[in-house]
Amino acid sequence: MDPLRVEAGELTADEIITAMTDGRRIVVRADIFGAEREMTLRHDGETFYCDTPTRLHKHDDAEEMRTCIERMGYGRTETDDV
Repeated sequence: MDPLRVEAGELTADEIITAMTDGRRIVVRADIFGAEREMTLRHDGETFYCDTPTRLHKHDDAEEMRTCIERMGYGRTETDDV
């Protein structure tokens, strides 16, 4: 299956996590310090991964992954919808 490519803020954290748990890799494009970067988010059925240009983050559960997505600005928050 091809990765789902999105711009940061295009999907909510829940939408990203749902796609990941359905087996999709998510490639998020974001502006980091003035440069366009791509991060790959994935789930292997047990661990969530956030692969950035500088490091690989691992998260044990969906709540940890949601916190990372929201903190890094990869997903749209509920307040963005208002």
